[in-house]
Amino acid sequence: MDQNAAAAVKPKKAKKPSHTSGMSRALVRRETTSAYLFLLPSLVFFVAFVVIPMFICVFYSLFDYSLGGLNIAEDFVGLDNYIQLFQDPVFHKGFINTVIIVVVAVPTVTAFSLWVGSAIYRMKAFARSFFRCVFYLPVVTGSVAITVVWKWILDPYNGILNKLIGTDGYNWLGEGRTALMCIIVILFTTSIGQPIVLYVAALGNVDNSIIEAAQVDGATKLQVFWKIKWPSIMPTTLYVLVITTINSFQCFALIQLMTRGGPMNATMTIMYQVYYSAYTLNDLGYANAIGVVLAIIIAIFSAIQFKVAKTD
Repeated sequence: MDQNAAAAVKPKKAKKPSHTSGMSRALVRRETTSAYLFLLPSLVFFVAFVVIPMFICVFYSLFDYSLGGLNIAEDFVGLDNYIQLFQDPVFHKGFINTVIIVVVAVPTVTAFSLWVGSAIYRMKAFARSFFRCVFYLPVVTGSVAITVVWKWILDPYNGILNKLIGTDGYNWLGEGRTALMCIIVILFTTSIGQPIVLYVAALGNVDNSIIEAAQVDGATKLQVFWKIKWPSIMPTTLYVLVITTINSFQCFALIQLMTRGGPMNATMTIMYQVYYSAYTLNDLGYANAIGVVLAIIIAIFSAIQFKVAKTD
């Protein structure tokens, strides 16, 4: 009995790997190598023009560096640029303005784009294509052309806005109370095109059979949207949130072409202060320090959005 039991529990010999599994591993290695070779050109450009400049930016932020040159032995200032930054009232104003732009523009752009995208998706094919082109047009239009149009609209004496509401002579961009609001409105109109197109495409990928089954079971339109459509378009929503947040933080062209940070720093943003410190004040070390802080702020906001969205 004991011998039979011992024979029954005798471990089996491990099977030798088959020739087929070896071929599978070789195929995986070959495909992986091919994939990395295809990625290599993009990877080289990414490292050369993104990763390396990031380290250079951090390096120069520790120096009193100007366009006149850099003497590493004499111009090292450590964290002085960062200390100066947090004591700078102009940076404080730019930070507040930037946060206002992000807090107002990002949820407004996302909600409006989802609403318009839902309306366009229910249209017929021709109308859907037409409105997608209409809303996407500002995205492919140059910022200079858009700025010229908006400057004409907001002109104190010849602008159509003053003519329509009867406020002839009011300088919308010259008053601190309205200048930042105008920048947010312009940013909004130029930022909704891409999210609308993305939402129309995302809604088209929702399984209609699930929606029809829910409607047969008596689900309302709100329940169908919240329980079926919203989880399906969450990855698109996360992408829209992150991209709109980054674009809002990096708002520069509108400021440069419309107000140049005025009046009295009412439209100063962190991104414009980077440009102003580097090319007007010729203080590249301080500008790099602002750039590093801006990158950290954007990373924090993006991480919060990824955490809240809870999606892969």
